[in-house]
Amino acid sequence: MASVLSFDKENDPDPLGIVGASAAITISDIPFGGPVGSVRIGRIDGKLMAFPTVEEQEESDINLIVAGTKEAVVMVEGDGKFVSEDEMLEAIFFGHASLQPLIDMQIELKGSVGKDKRPFIPPEKDEQLNAKVKEIGEPLIRDAFSYSEKMVRQKKRSEAIDYIIESLKEEYEDRKREIKNAVYDLEKSLVRHMILHEERRIDGRPFNGVRPIECLVGILPRVHGSALFTRGETQAMVLTTLGTERDEQKIESIYGDSYRKFTLHYNFPPFSVGEAKRLGAPGRREIGHGALARRAIFPVLLDKEDFPYAVRVVSEILESNGSSSMATVCGASLSLMDAGVPIKDPVAGVAMGLISDGDDVTILTDIIGDEDHFGDMDFKVTGTKNGITALQMDIKIAGLKKEIMGKALYQAREARMHILNEMNKAISQSRTEISKYAPRITTINIKPEKVRDVIGPGGKMIKHITLTTGTQINIDDDGKVLIASTDGEGTDKAMEMIKDIVREAEIGKFYLGKVVKIMDFGAFVEILPGTEGLIHISQLANERVNKVTDILKEGDEVLVKVIDIDNGKIRLSRKAALGHSIDDI
Repeated sequence: MASVLSFDKENDPDPLGIVGASAAITISDIPFGGPVGSVRIGRIDGKLMAFPTVEEQEESDINLIVAGTKEAVVMVEGDGKFVSEDEMLEAIFFGHASLQPLIDMQIELKGSVGKDKRPFIPPEKDEQLNAKVKEIGEPLIRDAFSYSEKMVRQKKRSEAIDYIIESLKEEYEDRKREIKNAVYDLEKSLVRHMILHEERRIDGRPFNGVRPIECLVGILPRVHGSALFTRGETQAMVLTTLGTERDEQKIESIYGDSYRKFTLHYNFPPFSVGEAKRLGAPGRREIGHGALARRAIFPVLLDKEDFPYAVRVVSEILESNGSSSMATVCGASLSLMDAGVPIKDPVAGVAMGLISDGDDVTILTDIIGDEDHFGDMDFKVTGTKNGITALQMDIKIAGLKKEIMGKALYQAREARMHILNEMNKAISQSRTEISKYAPRITTINIKPEKVRDVIGPGGKMIKHITLTTGTQINIDDDGKVLIASTDGEGTDKAMEMIKDIVREAEIGKFYLGKVVKIMDFGAFVEILPGTEGLIHISQLANERVNKVTDILKEGDEVLVKVIDIDNGKIRLSRKAALGHSIDDI
């Protein structure tokens, strides 16, 4: 377990968690193929850097976590702002070079305080049992893997396993688990041999082939945006909902509290893989896949100033046979465009796989579940036509060399271009208008000193406006006002009420005001919400007036003209407004 015990709020602790875990195992007596080093990589103005500060990450167009051994890269995760394959490859192996001192430190530490490794002897396999499983099961397993449909293949595999167990139960009584393990080894061996030496994939595609794609948008009429993305036997229904600033997700972390205007949630219900289980809280898969998809989409969204909506995207995986996170990325891009959310470019993603045996290596495009399960790598790459936006790689072998990773990146780009072309057939750019069911957000700017007038004492005025108009209103300290409503009339009414509050009196203009207070020397009249002026008794009428109450009473409406403003004090005249009408306002 890695825990953050101290944080200076400038340097990320997460790469050090990997280093700390590796160091702990390195000096222990536990057998380990490490040590492993880890580093965060950024790039500012074209210059790569290791361990950028939190502030530098804001300026960086590459954000990568790279982990590796002395010899090779074992893990990569991160994002970029439309980075080319060559640039990303350079960043990854700059990271591998940068983490070498961390590996050397662990080796030195092991020499000082490390324990001798305990001997590890792997369990002996019963070669006689393995041979019998192969003899009985190879034809059946080969036949099962000749079916491209996942459910048919699973049924055939299940029947084959049952037959093998039944055939061997008398000779190998109470060894059902060992038989199943032997069958798994046989399956893995056959699939890998089929790909490496027979040059044939399970579903018959070429190594760089992408499964058939179908894209639909606008399938749910009431939601703000919807898309159904299907690739082979993997399908994601992705929904977009627009909200206001109040709907932004609050994030509490060691970096402090913040609000996220774009959230993406990934749901993987059991029925998507033919299982009947209860729905539980989000797990590692849901959190990890959702985070990757969010990073993939985020670079194409506009700034808050250009699109002031909170955006929530939810991906519901309806069926899965590999690459459901990449289906989520593609579906999210389609759904956002269907919702009228302006994006810089559509985004697509693909999962790459690897089967290796020494120097014999085959890279697979758009892997299905079994190719991921029996293979050596899961390398997810997302991006637009202009470059990579996110990637994630984990492997089951000792590491990847630069040339193999480069080939995988370029093969992924080829697939991405094909997928984007298929997506463009459904929708190629954002709709010009958002859904009629989404809130309309209108922005107006007022003087900062007028903010308190719009809010009112204890929020009384702003509450009155929202209740009267059925709108939601957010006001920033700098005077930026956001009015949200699904009703255009409500928005217009709220805008007019706010404009009335912040409107300032002008000399020479006429106003219809309300008498709020009578004094011996004149009357105070509210000509705008919160704005009062004085009609001196001499300005009430053309003739001499002895008592103000002879002309006006509290509550009367009166047409007045502003004749002077001095240090914020407004002088009004009823006399100057005589002969004029409300049309002169």
